[in-house]
Amino acid sequence: MLRRLAVLLLILLASGLAPAEAAKESGLPLPRFVSVRSGEVNLRTGPGTRYPIEWVLTKRAMPVEVIQEFDTWRRIRDYQGTVGWVQSSFLTNRRTLIVTGATRKLREDKAESAAAVAMVEPGLVGRLLECRDVWCRAEIGGYKGWLKRGEFFGAYPDEVVK
Repeated sequence: MLRRLAVLLLILLASGLAPAEAAKESGLPLPRFVSVRSGEVNLRTGPGTRYPIEWVLTKRAMPVEVIQEFDTWRRIRDYQGTVGWVQSSFLTNRRTLIVTGATRKLREDKAESAAAVAMVEPGLVGRLLECRDVWCRAEIGGYKGWLKRGEFFGAYPDEVVK
């Protein structure tokens, strides 16, 4: 009986049908934001080197969302919605953001009326320093200022980042 349970559990783990708690290999919450460690990271169709490469991420420090874990592999989603598997060694817990939509004002204070420190283009990657309410402080291209959460990818709507 015990042997049958062990075999069943192995089948479930291999098929990806195991409970979500069993998939949390790192013990960290899912989903969560991390960033890409290097300038070229292979995005695979499954958690292993035998799975084909579907995409190659080319933006160093780009934020991605970890949505699933298996052993040392992380299933991630990028700002365009592309999903795939990468080895955890290619990711870092450093918080970053990528500007989305239109050109945005990086403001000197967290207010619509605040002066612009810089204009930041879509696709620019920067460091996420902190988030409170609807405003997040960032460093992009050597400039520090505030962006609204809806102006970038890299933080959840109610997440506090310190």
